[in-house]
Amino acid sequence: MKKEIIAAGLAFLLIGCKSSRIGDTRNVQVRFLDDYNISEDLELDGTKVGGLSGIDFREDTYYMVSDQPSVPRIYEASIRIENEKIDTVEIKRVIKLETSSDFLKDMNLDLESLLYEPETENFILTSEGAIKAEKDPAIFTVSKNGDFVDSFEVPEYFLANSLKEPRNNGSFEGLAESFDNKGIWVAMELPLKADGPKPKLIKTKSPVRITYFDKKTKKATKQFPYRLEPIAKIPWLYFAVNGVTDLLEYAPDKFLILERGYASGHGKNGNTVRIFDVDVSLATNTLDRNNLNVTFYNPAKKELLYDFKWAKKFLSEEIIDNIEGITFGPVLPNGNRSIILISDNNFNTLGPQLNQVILLEFIPKK
Repeated sequence: MKKEIIAAGLAFLLIGCKSSRIGDTRNVQVRFLDDYNISEDLELDGTKVGGLSGIDFREDTYYMVSDQPSVPRIYEASIRIENEKIDTVEIKRVIKLETSSDFLKDMNLDLESLLYEPETENFILTSEGAIKAEKDPAIFTVSKNGDFVDSFEVPEYFLANSLKEPRNNGSFEGLAESFDNKGIWVAMELPLKADGPKPKLIKTKSPVRITYFDKKTKKATKQFPYRLEPIAKIPWLYFAVNGVTDLLEYAPDKFLILERGYASGHGKNGNTVRIFDVDVSLATNTLDRNNLNVTFYNPAKKELLYDFKWAKKFLSEEIIDNIEGITFGPVLPNGNRSIILISDNNFNTLGPQLNQVILLEFIPKK
C-alpha cells in the first residue's frame, strides 16, 4: 500500500511540474521537436549574425531581421528539417537597407519583425524607433534589395511625442499577416503609459494594443486589447520585463501570441517564454479609445498553450533564450504544420546568449 501511495505521489509531482513536449488548449496543440544554435561567430558580408528579432517563411526560404540600428538588415536563410530535427541552418544572403530615402534617413531603425510578400517581392518591416530620442516607431515596406517603397499610417498615440506616452523599447514588436491575407496585425510590446502600468510580480491591468492595418489603404482599421501576464521570476537585480514579442493568426480571430519575460540576476535562466492561444472574437475594438486605463473594454481571451520551462530538459543547452520571432514553417511528413521560433542574442552584449532556433509541431483540433 505504501509503495502505491509513493508511486501515486511521484506521478503527481511529474504531472505537476509539466516537463513535457506537449502543450494543449481546447483549440490547438503544439509539440516541441528540436532546437538548434547558430554560431555566435558567424559573419556574412561584413556583418555578424545576431540580434535576430523576427522571422518569416515563404516558398522554402526563411527571412530573419536583425535589430542592429547601425546596419539595419535582413538575412535570407535555409533551414533543413529531417526526421523532426533541425539538421542545418544556412545563412545565405544579407540584404542591407538603403536608408537615404526621406522617410528612413532620420529614423532609428530598431527592426523587430518582418513579413515577405512573394506577390510584390517586398518586405514589410516594423521598427520600434527610439522614444527617448524622439524617434518614431514605424511600419514600412522595402524591396527585395532593401530600397524603401512605402509606409503605413501610424495612429498618433503610438508616436514618440504623443501625450499617451509609448514606452521606450516597448513599441512595435510583433507583426503577423491576417488570416485572409488582406492586412497585417502589429503588436506593441508594452502598454502605452496612459493605458496602464508595465507588468509587475503581482497581477496588473497591463493592456497592449494589437492593431490591424489594411494592406491597400496602409491605414489602421481595428484593434484589440491584450493583457500581459505578470513577471514570472523575482528579479534579484534592478531589471524585469514581460511583453509581447510576436504573434500569428492561425484562424479567423484566433492567434498564437508570444510573451517573453526577463528577470535579472538569474544568469542564463532569466528568460520566461510562453505561447498563448488567444480568441479576439468578443474583444472590444479600441482603435478610437484614447485611454484604456479608465475605459471599460473586453480584452482578448487567452489560454496558456506552452511554457518553455516545460521543455528545459529537451533543449540542447537546457535554457530558453530571448525568443522574439515566430513563423509557420513547412508542412511536416505527418501533414501537420511546423512552427519556427528565433531568439535575439543581443550580440552577447549583456552576457553569453544564443542564436537559438526552435522547432514545434502545430496540431489544430477538429
